[in-house]
Amino acid sequence: MTFDALDNWWWPFLFILVGGWLATDAWRFLGVYLGDRLSEDSDLLVLVRALATALVAAVIGNLIVFPSGALVDTALALRIGAACAGFVAYIWLGRKILVGIVAAEVILLVGMWSF
Repeated sequence: MTFDALDNWWWPFLFILVGGWLATDAWRFLGVYLGDRLSEDSDLLVLVRALATALVAAVIGNLIVFPSGALVDTALALRIGAACAGFVAYIWLGRKILVGIVAAEVILLVGMWSF
């Protein structure tokens, strides 16, 4: 069955709802089911954490190198500098994620307003 299979007004909404549910919730239920059976220090969980971290880093890198919206008008050096400064603030100020995010945003906003 395809997105255009029915002419009813509700069909696209049902298609998106079911497709979105099958793509995400099935894996969540499987994770909850298997989560109790895994040790936090197991090799499988270390691999999963490493893959999740790599995916987040790839998305952030993609947003820095190929921005959209208001960031298109900023220099690449400013975006890279703000990300590096946010990471340094995160490390030096107690490994608090919010501190790193705020520091990077402040530097990015100051750079955008200055130039």
